[in-house]
Amino acid sequence: MKFLNLITISIAILFINLAFASSVEKRCFKKKNKGFTRFSGDEVYSYEKEHIKTLASYSSECTVLLKKNGDFPLTKEDTRKVYLYGNAVRKTLKGGTGSGDVNLREFVNIETAFTNAGFEVLTKDFIDAYDEVYEKANKEFQEELNNNGGGILNMGAIMSEPEYDLPYVKEGDLAIYVLGRVSGEGTDRKPIKGDLFLTDTERKMINDLAKGFKKFMLVLNTGGPIDLSDLDDVKNILILSQLGVNTSNTLVDVITGAKYPSGKLATTWTKYEDYQTIGDFAEKDDTNYKEGIYVGYRYFDTVNTDVMYPFGFGLGYTDFEYEIKSSKLNGETFEVKTNVKNVGKYKGKEVMEVYLSKPNTTLDEPYQILVGFAKTDELKPNKKQTLTIKFKLSDFASYDTKTATYILDKGDYVVRVGNSSRNTKPCGVIKVESRIDVRKVENKLGDPGFEDYVPKINSKKEDLSNVKTFTLNAKKVKKETVDYDYSYPIAKEVKALTLEEKAKLVIGGYVEDFIESLIGAAVTTVAGAAAETNTLDGKLKPIIMADGPAGVRIAKSYFLDSDGKAHNLEGNLPESMMSLLPPEMLQLVDASMPKPSVNDTIYHQYASAIPIGTALAQSWNKEFAEACGDIVGSEMVMFGVNLWLAPALNIHRSILCGRNFEYYSEDPFISGIMASAITNGVQEHKNAFVTLKHFAANNQETNRYLNSSNVSERAMREIYLKAFEMAIKEADPKAIMTSFNLLNGVHTSESKELTNDILRHEFGFDGLVMTDWVIAMEGEYKYPNPSASNVIKATGDLFMPGSQADYENVLEAIKNKTLTMEELEMAVTKIYKLSKQIEKK
Repeated sequence: MKFLNLITISIAILFINLAFASSVEKRCFKKKNKGFTRFSGDEVYSYEKEHIKTLASYSSECTVLLKKNGDFPLTKEDTRKVYLYGNAVRKTLKGGTGSGDVNLREFVNIETAFTNAGFEVLTKDFIDAYDEVYEKANKEFQEELNNNGGGILNMGAIMSEPEYDLPYVKEGDLAIYVLGRVSGEGTDRKPIKGDLFLTDTERKMINDLAKGFKKFMLVLNTGGPIDLSDLDDVKNILILSQLGVNTSNTLVDVITGAKYPSGKLATTWTKYEDYQTIGDFAEKDDTNYKEGIYVGYRYFDTVNTDVMYPFGFGLGYTDFEYEIKSSKLNGETFEVKTNVKNVGKYKGKEVMEVYLSKPNTTLDEPYQILVGFAKTDELKPNKKQTLTIKFKLSDFASYDTKTATYILDKGDYVVRVGNSSRNTKPCGVIKVESRIDVRKVENKLGDPGFEDYVPKINSKKEDLSNVKTFTLNAKKVKKETVDYDYSYPIAKEVKALTLEEKAKLVIGGYVEDFIESLIGAAVTTVAGAAAETNTLDGKLKPIIMADGPAGVRIAKSYFLDSDGKAHNLEGNLPESMMSLLPPEMLQLVDASMPKPSVNDTIYHQYASAIPIGTALAQSWNKEFAEACGDIVGSEMVMFGVNLWLAPALNIHRSILCGRNFEYYSEDPFISGIMASAITNGVQEHKNAFVTLKHFAANNQETNRYLNSSNVSERAMREIYLKAFEMAIKEADPKAIMTSFNLLNGVHTSESKELTNDILRHEFGFDGLVMTDWVIAMEGEYKYPNPSASNVIKATGDLFMPGSQADYENVLEAIKNKTLTMEELEMAVTKIYKLSKQIEKK
């Protein structure tokens, strides 16, 4: 990937925006300023304690127990001397790298968490020796990056885990191996040792410890799947995931039994060779989604691959049994009740999942799709609970591209209930006597240039003779035809603005230096925020934006200059990416950035790091997702942020996507449920709104700016747009962020069919649409860069991060009549109204 050649190094330098505090902090106080709170002082604030406590009460629900033999949790009689091994014992990961990183006050690693809990860690010498190995490998890695250009050229670059030969204890009472893998935006994962695969060192150590220790647990501090083949001797495996601020303490709680795992996989974990390779991945110019709708478990279950750990799977310390109590069809709403009983010796929670198998009548269909789920309360041994799960059949209509219609095809729809996609029982059959057209639309997304894959299935006839059958009354299904003839009303105040003011508003607030604007230097109010909208010289209140989705990413420390502008003391680059830049760049920045005087007060903004998106989905707990949203929303209000650039709900199409940790699942339904819940939690707070991203088909990081995701109309609508549609209709988000990539040769941000016709008309979205942070690319690429005027013409509203060139592009388009005044004013109206809404509250 070749970036703007002449300014690449400058971008990398200014991206950091470092300044170092030379003042001594003054006494602690809270200062209300312009509707938000400024904190100064060293003590842990009450909101921090409250938010950590809330997260701690749920975080173990994100952990997934893959294997167990009854050795855990530890009992009071078990030793409190532990051998801790693995790269993540001291270098514990709270989340991935990139814009989703969170600058929290402090983070306790796993080694410290065990020590704080009263354990004697017997491997400190080993961990020290490993640190030397790691630092040597990392130094060589950084030198290689710098020799290749350094800086933003290597955004997201991740060092593979090194091989080493260190002595270690192979026998004893208790050992825990914590294996970490980090990923981030800018670079995709690789199917190599030290990334997707275990290193030879890791595999040997893990197997030795499993054989030699009386009790052994393999813990996975990863943001996504790794290949766990050839670990047959390991009897206890826990996906800890990356849980934000409480990652390490949660592991201690789970090991000791103070908490218990109750998570389920939201993405299939199996051997790398099992994953489908029908479609392309990580291609430079065109990535062809030839697998169509057969993504994740839809593929595995249809072709009946014997996966290691299926979608929806997860064990607990205890065991559960379930039985179907009743099922019924009311109109087009199907309801199933199941009795769940704890038949083990520990307390726990269970998840019941409902799947739908559609008939293969005129359209090919996956074996089953998730249509509902529910999680029990905490159940003590021998206690039971009845769970009720409902779904509307028409919500899962299939898309017929030939007629541009969502349909319920003729045939039998089998409903299944169970605790994973591979452990279900039929609980009902819905008979549809003739095809039902549910919603008539138009094909809008172009031709991908290929026909979707259709699997060859040799399935046995299923005996459903004892399963209750219901006949759907077609009159109960509400039919809809979408009308695309609609224009957004223009505010009279907008018409009164000058052309120059209108053009300014649709471009993110910027300084004339494009590079500084790119990195957030134009933000004047909230240090470390991603951006703010233009104020028209004070006529409008700015809409202030901060990155997500693992919490609010703003600066930990800052000071105010004589004009009241906030200056970041740590820099806008996430801490996890700081090491990608050579020392000489940091020195140049230090010499150029504003610094506080001795008399300046140093303020703090300690945000809470919530679990990564994948971990949150693994909880299968909507209440937890909403609680995370509540935490984020309250901190947004506290620090003066209006738009959280999250949640991210793209699909885990490939386990190699570098940004998967930010996303929820390979399944659009659970993604939509989680995004809706976290949106509701955020938007309960005044002036706090979400920005769903990345719309749409953002499923790889390789050449993410100029790569075309080529996807069929059906796959887009049933897989990649479904979660967005759900969240928009159920939670009313106030903003949407388009993706960098193109879709079938058209930039998503420049696609009127995607933004106006589908998003606004079909989904009913009436909020603000912004671009992701556009970087113009130079070099040999098949596709051109997007332009601000084209984005506005496509009914996008805000071109980010904005520059003088983008502003002039809009003015030129009006002059040349390639952009109409009405199109510009429609965009301005959305920004104007949101700004005024914030101003009133």
